Amino acid sequence: MTLRWGAAIRGAAERGLRMALEPATKTFARWRVHPNILSSTGFVLTCVSGYLFSQHRISTAGIVMLAGGAFDLFDGTVARRTGRASSFGAFFDSTLDRASEIAVYIGLMVLFSDLGLAFVGIRASVWVVAGLAGSLMISYTRARAEALGMKCAVGLMQRAERVILVGGVAAVIGAAPAAGSPGIILGWTIVVLAVLAILTAAQRVAWIYRITRPDGEPRPGADD
Repeated sequence: MTLRWGAAIRGAAERGLRMALEPATKTFARWRVHPNILSSTGFVLTCVSGYLFSQHRISTAGIVMLAGGAFDLFDGTVARRTGRASSFGAFFDSTLDRASEIAVYIGLMVLFSDLGLAFVGIRASVWVVAGLAGSLMISYTRARAEALGMKCAVGLMQRAERVILVGGVAAVIGAAPAAGSPGIILGWTIVVLAVLAILTAAQRVAWIYRITRPDGEPRPGADD
């Protein structure tokens, strides 16, 4: 029941965001912009945000990160509307998503190494690595499940949530000195992300275990 409510809330939020971005999506489709170009643009923007984090330009990095994340919604929709959806396009998009996420975490690691912060007795850079590991495990568990014929999209801290959490917090606190030290607030955000990402990966493992028989075949209705 909890998973269904979580999926419903996430679906409603995604539909609302897609509606807000619909004018831009229509424009890209009308101009017949190739989906791979949109994926590449999102990749470049997200990598730029990683560089901006490393230069301590937190607010700008957050804004650019959110802009790059928006292209995750553009490329797939434009591909379908222009009849250019393909297996390679899906593979290309997912690969760039992982690479761009790594770039952001590298930028965050440089930022926190320069600031020399620690949280719960652990250096901030270690929390960044934990967040990256959890994020990659979330993606891996889904990809591995799909390779076995199961659709695994459960969990709280999926890619969209990670982008909105880090990018949104960075954009707001970096431009609001009254909020305190941007580095400290962003650091605690990464701690929360790391914990939730690891829990999400574990949740997916538990979910796959629950829906499979001893012989490893998915139970009927596993994708519902």
